[in-house]
Amino acid sequence: MQKIDIDQTDRRILQLLQTEAGINAAAVGERIGLSQSACWRRIQRLREEGVIKDQPVILDAEKVGLSTMVFAQVKLTSHGRSNLTDFADAVRKYPEVLDCYVVLGNIDFLLRIVAEDIKGYERFIYEKLSQLPGVQEVNSSIALSEIKHTTVLPI
Repeated sequence: MQKIDIDQTDRRILQLLQTEAGINAAAVGERIGLSQSACWRRIQRLREEGVIKDQPVILDAEKVGLSTMVFAQVKLTSHGRSNLTDFADAVRKYPEVLDCYVVLGNIDFLLRIVAEDIKGYERFIYEKLSQLPGVQEVNSSIALSEIKHTTVLPI
């Protein structure tokens, strides 16, 4: 993946888009001293180049009944390590898994999982995650409270 060159104006646009949900090109342009059309062209270029991946709505997990956040460390068997792609493909299908990372060290994957409660997470582990081929071990850490969560990159 290639790094995209972005100038200071692009950075200001990206900062506003990250921090102010739903802001439009006219408002961004007004805030940074560009016309609406010039700002819109820059935003479109940033989308086309893949700098802007998406503009999702971010929900409050607790308010929609998903109050348990778990970080699961997954270790695959030595045979399972040859099929890292199979594991990754399977995990992508589980909506409970919010993030999945391949990591270096004594584990193979780090997952961030959301559930209604501990029983819901237990069901997910026993009925889904532990049933995947090659899973040797799952170590879980339950998040007690959220200190900081952001999707804003420090550009």
